[in-house]
Amino acid sequence: MSKVRFETNETITRITLADPPLNILDIPMLTELRDALGRVDNGSALLVIDAEGPKAFSAGASVQDHMGDRIETMLGTFHDTFRLLHRLEMPTLALVNGAALGGGCELALAFDFVLASDASRFGQPEINLGVFPPVAAYQLSRQVPPRRGLELLLRGMPVDAATALQLGMVNAVFPAASFETDAQKWIDTLLAQSASSLRFAKRAFRMAAPDDFEEKLARVERMYMDELMKTSDANEGLNAFIEKRKPQWRGE
Repeated sequence: MSKVRFETNETITRITLADPPLNILDIPMLTELRDALGRVDNGSALLVIDAEGPKAFSAGASVQDHMGDRIETMLGTFHDTFRLLHRLEMPTLALVNGAALGGGCELALAFDFVLASDASRFGQPEINLGVFPPVAAYQLSRQVPPRRGLELLLRGMPVDAATALQLGMVNAVFPAASFETDAQKWIDTLLAQSASSLRFAKRAFRMAAPDDFEEKLARVERMYMDELMKTSDANEGLNAFIEKRKPQWRGE
């Protein structure tokens, strides 16, 4: 693997996005990420994802990979990562130091816990390109107050780590200067528990919530591919971004 690192032992399985400074989720990185998640076998007590570089956990999915016949490969590979995460019995945790935007925000929010540095930002700017984030449409409707979730989805403006904490998007925020040390202390309180009991408790917690993620994701995928991506505005927004100009919306 060249863009994703994978390490595992009986305590922690760690996946690292290793394409700084922005850790863009292009098809090669997404393929490696999906393959890494496919290797996770619940043998560890905890799955952790982090990223190289202080600038960004991930600035999002590649806009170029939204174009032409690449989008179906990109979207399918990306969404496979969420399906794999959703099926894991072990607790999962994302360490976010820097920007988590677009697909990067979706990826972080897919983990059971999110620990952030005070230098982090979270947001879904896809609407500025005439599209929307399929997974975030599900996540934000369930993880944050509905009006704020819809605002994040429709306005496309990021929030800082303190606001993300208030909204319930993250579990804790630590100073960037001591982020690794403070996050490890938080993780240690989790690892002090029985690994098998953690898995059972997570399963019990999930029983109380509707288990409809994969069904809803499949429906949103079809709407995204069969309806949204056939509109003139979606294609205009993506082309405008690549051409570095302001989009000219037609409302259709």
